[in-house]
Amino acid sequence: MSEQQQDTKPRLSFWQIWNMSFGFLGIQFGFALQGGFMSRIFQTLGAAKDDIPLLWIAAPLMGLLVQPIIGYLSDRTWSIRFGRRRPYFLIGALLSSITLFFVPHSPYLWIAVGCLFILDASINISMEPFRALVADKLPESQRSYGFVVQTFIIGIGTWIASNLPWMVSQLGVANDAAPGVVPMSVKVAFGIGAFVFIASILWTVFTTDEYPPEDMEAFEKEKKDSAGFFTGVKEIFSNIGSMPVVMRKLGVVQFFSWFAFFTMWSFAVPALTEHAFLAPVPMPDAVDFDTANVAYNNAANLVGSYMGTYGLSSMFFALLLTFVTSKIRINRKLVHFGSLLVGGLGFISMYFVSPENTGMLNLSFVCVGIAWGSILSMPYAMLSSSIDPKKMGLYMGLFNMFIVIPQIIAALGGINFLYKTIFGEATIGTMLLAGVCLAIAAFSNFLITEEEAIK
Repeated sequence: MSEQQQDTKPRLSFWQIWNMSFGFLGIQFGFALQGGFMSRIFQTLGAAKDDIPLLWIAAPLMGLLVQPIIGYLSDRTWSIRFGRRRPYFLIGALLSSITLFFVPHSPYLWIAVGCLFILDASINISMEPFRALVADKLPESQRSYGFVVQTFIIGIGTWIASNLPWMVSQLGVANDAAPGVVPMSVKVAFGIGAFVFIASILWTVFTTDEYPPEDMEAFEKEKKDSAGFFTGVKEIFSNIGSMPVVMRKLGVVQFFSWFAFFTMWSFAVPALTEHAFLAPVPMPDAVDFDTANVAYNNAANLVGSYMGTYGLSSMFFALLLTFVTSKIRINRKLVHFGSLLVGGLGFISMYFVSPENTGMLNLSFVCVGIAWGSILSMPYAMLSSSIDPKKMGLYMGLFNMFIVIPQIIAALGGINFLYKTIFGEATIGTMLLAGVCLAIAAFSNFLITEEEAIK
């Protein structure tokens, strides 16, 4: 579809775009609680530090399996009452909310890992159609604006959710517990997250309409012709082989970007509680376990709170981009290049944080947040301008391969091998590795030369 044809869609107001994106608040509550505190739950339940990335493999595996399938199905769905994408928002939200509530109550490590499988699959059911909805609803001239508004909402969710255990502990909820038991502050935070997830998705479902297929007869015929499990699998793999050139180039950028952020989600808590706060997770048989456990849980809360800063930073960065993109078109490639480079420097700066200057972590995560804000908007804006609108859901799902494959590689030993080989045994080397990966991702943007993607 040409740019002129795409712009025949009516321009939407800020509040219309806000309503259609508001469900991302709940999705990001789920991801932020998962990203900030699953490693803490795993360690509390007895996981060894070096085993954490492998325990996290559930998240990328579910994304790899679920997103292309949901994208393919949502492209072929139409309900007069619920539309094309909204049925998947609702199903994913119900499953995610139930799982979020139960995750911190896991009595054993293997149950927590199983909950992570279910949680990530459920979040992905909701998340993938949100990306496609922006492209469905907005003309080309508002695409960057739409994805940036999504990023603004994601930033709000990241900051609030990352601070929830600290916030509830300040209200008197216990932040420590017996060996092998997740503190009540984390349980309450996940319960709040479950409520916000379903409530925000319902807001989008009931405030946003979707456009029906332009040619309903042709749509029904195409759906009938592609019916059947094997037909669907064949089409998904066929489109992997014929994906647009821009998508392949963006895949390189995404690979290194998401390797970096998976490293942060897996190792920020153990790395920074040890390096910056000198409070590693204690062994259950330690003589001074109670004292060390209080120190670790307090430090873990603070790391979670500092990590929330990257959500706050990405929110303000998205707010700036929202203002700019509502007035002019931007050079998406250069914005993404600069943002990722700043984020890489943020990760590297964590190496220089000591117990005497832990406040420096705020600045580090501000820089990381600038990269995060760009990662959640610019690649999708570039991609949506370069693919067939009839396959928007499918290609948005397939694009997820470039997010989950680096995470799978990282989980299967990539992080442990690289940081120990390059930076030594200290766990803070994981943050140096994340910084280098973001720098590589930044310069990979110069592979993209297609005009329709850049502007």
